[in-house]
Amino acid sequence: MARRNTQRESNPFPYSDSNKRYYTYDYYLKSTYGVKCAKITLDAGFSCPNIDGRCGRGGCIYCSPRGSGDFAPSALLSIAEQFEIQRERVEKKWQGAKFIPYLQAHTNTYAPIADLRRVYGAALALPDSVALHIATRADCLSEEVVALLAEVAEKTDLTVELGLQSVKDETALRINRCHTYGDFLVGFYRLREVSDKIRIAVHLINGLPGEDKEDMLHSAREMARIHPDEVKLHLLHVLRGTPLAALYERGEYTPMTEEAYIETVVEQLTLLPQDTVIGRLTGDGPEALLLAPLWSKRKTAVLNEIDKMLFCKNLWQGKCAK
Repeated sequence: MARRNTQRESNPFPYSDSNKRYYTYDYYLKSTYGVKCAKITLDAGFSCPNIDGRCGRGGCIYCSPRGSGDFAPSALLSIAEQFEIQRERVEKKWQGAKFIPYLQAHTNTYAPIADLRRVYGAALALPDSVALHIATRADCLSEEVVALLAEVAEKTDLTVELGLQSVKDETALRINRCHTYGDFLVGFYRLREVSDKIRIAVHLINGLPGEDKEDMLHSAREMARIHPDEVKLHLLHVLRGTPLAALYERGEYTPMTEEAYIETVVEQLTLLPQDTVIGRLTGDGPEALLLAPLWSKRKTAVLNEIDKMLFCKNLWQGKCAK
């Protein structure tokens, strides 16, 4: 009997050296740097315009008090001190790895230019670093800020991560995002125009209140149209102490099922261009804060089911892209 090809051997997707039928961030890093690279999450202590009153109060309804920075050390520590704490943890797992500092918590272009320059300078000085990621909102990209980011991009490989979550303005209003898709596009294209050395990663969240599958696919189609360098797909987590948790506990919000999430992600992948890096396909909710969905704790199993569905349906990233 002839031997059947393995999933890896029969993989039609060009940007892969495994069974993954999408352009994984790990493959991008190996292809770019040739060594294992680890992201180091950092908290610069900044705020957000939908927290401090410039646009709104309370932040996005799903955000913990640390604004997605729950896995970073305390912002009371310097950037260098936080880096060393995280670096020590990584080196216990991966000897000889290079590092990518990631300013993740809250909005990391939302501060006076002098403060931004100081923080970015500290991040650029971190040892054994090959790149820098800065998470922000597209409505916090003034001409002065993007000029500074262009300076940074001349010194290191810079990725600016833009939290969009959904292209629907009704959804943005529902989650207290306090900016529109039009606002996002202004910032996105301002970054594109200021420097061709800045990579742009866009975050989408599946399972937002009021959205159905078609809404999530529409967001993916829009990403295919504007073509960022990277897309991150997240599952909406219900975290204790958030306004979303109050909705959930009153029975006014129902999280996605595992089956619906896997099916949606697979279809989103088929819509995205093949050369768009997929930064992630799900996220991590801090265990002490996570209320739902509890199936999200089985991250590896979810990723394996995505791989399985792509293989069984003979699909891959970009197969249905226009």
